[in-house]
Order: sequence, then C-alpha cells, then structure tokens
Amino acid sequence: MRVDILTLFPEMFSGPFDASIIKRARARGLVEINLINIRDFSRNKHRTVDDTPFGGGAGMVMAAEPIFEAMDWIGARAKPDRVILLRPAGRTFTQAVAAELSRERHLVLICGHYEGVDERVAECLATDEISIGDFVLTGGEIPAMVVVDAVSRLIPGVLGEETSVAEESFSDGLLEYPHYTRPREYRGYPVPEVLLSGHHENIRLWRRRQSLLRTLAARPDLLHPSLLTPEDRRILLSVMGELKELLQ
Repeated sequence: MRVDILTLFPEMFSGPFDASIIKRARARGLVEINLINIRDFSRNKHRTVDDTPFGGGAGMVMAAEPIFEAMDWIGARAKPDRVILLRPAGRTFTQAVAAELSRERHLVLICGHYEGVDERVAECLATDEISIGDFVLTGGEIPAMVVVDAVSRLIPGVLGEETSVAEESFSDGLLEYPHYTRPREYRGYPVPEVLLSGHHENIRLWRRRQSLLRTLAARPDLLHPSLLTPEDRRILLSVMGELKELLQ
C-alpha cells in the first residue's frame, strides 16, 4: 500500500513511522509512506498556506490552492484510490473502517489545521472524511498517524501472525478477552486455571465468555443483537441467570 500524507508538519511523523511494526513494514516494502509538505506548493514568497475567512470570524483557514496543487502533483504520478480529509465532521474511524481502507492500494491523507480547511477541498478533492473521535486536536497529523497505524497492521504480511488480527478487539464487534503469560502466579495473583488445562474447547469458551463480559461491562453499545451468535446468546443468558441469583 502507498500512503501519501499532506501536512504542514512532516517532522511530526518521524518517530511513529520509524519504529516497531510500521518501520518493519516499510523496510519490507509492504507499506510506502510519503510525507508531502503542503507549503512546498504555496505560490507566494512567504510560503503561506492560510488566510482570513470570508464573512469574518476568528482564526485562519487553510487555503485551497496549495492543497489542490499538491493533489495535482500526486495525480500526475499515480491516481489514488481514496483521498481522506481528516476533520471532526468526518465519519468516526473504527476497526471496520480500517479494514475497509486496508484493501486499497493508494491512500492520500490530508491533515487539516487552524480553524479548518477551505470547503472546496472537501467538496472537490476528498472522497472520504474521517474523524478519530469527538474531541479537538491541534491538527490532523495525530489522526493521520492513528489511521496509518490501524490500517497498516491489517495489510497481509505486516503482522507475523495473521490469526492475531482476527482475534483482536473489535474484529468481531466485541472487546478482546484477557491475556496472561509467565509466571503462573505473581505476587499472589494466579493465572486462571482453565488456561493451564490444555483443554482447547474449554479455553475457547472461557475466552468467548470473558470477551462478552468485558464488552457488557465496558462497551454495552457494541452488543448488537445481529452480531451475536446462538452461543453468545446462551452465554449471556447464563451470565444474567448468575447475576439474578447473586441479587436474590
């Protein structure tokens, strides 16, 4: 996959993309990340990329011209599959959206700044608008890092073990079950016995139950009936029965 990131601050990306899994994916040619400085496409001598908003108001707005020019430069070399504007008005970024984007070959991420971006960028250039949550950041650089990280790890070959992706939180709509490793007991806190039993079916059922319990406690909004299997329903009914007994 190729990812072009249009930003005013390319230096912000040097740490996150030069370490760990993303670094290895880049080294192996599985992910190509290009940082494009929007200021390089400004046509004035001061390389300014913002201006006051028409109609008045506080703050400055990122101008359309340098972003359009940057997209012309990208398009002359390769036509992107998706052009994503990162801003609060976009659809919320989820694991499902990450999986959707991971199937593309070429993404362009546009990092907004200041009070926003000239609306013509959204209307004429962007195919998608994405937000990473209901909060305000200083710019689109951190959201771009989040999107690249979440999408890259879903590309075949990026992670060593493909099964780990399938079992992660949100991959099937639920939060992931708890994990343990050596030692078997630490400071009086033991590992659940079922995980030491070697009984694969009992371990699978325990993990599914824990996943459902964790989701029920922390994110009940994720327990959509259409996503629950008959086994999930039986587990939840059993949990509800146990809770009822405890409350009596």
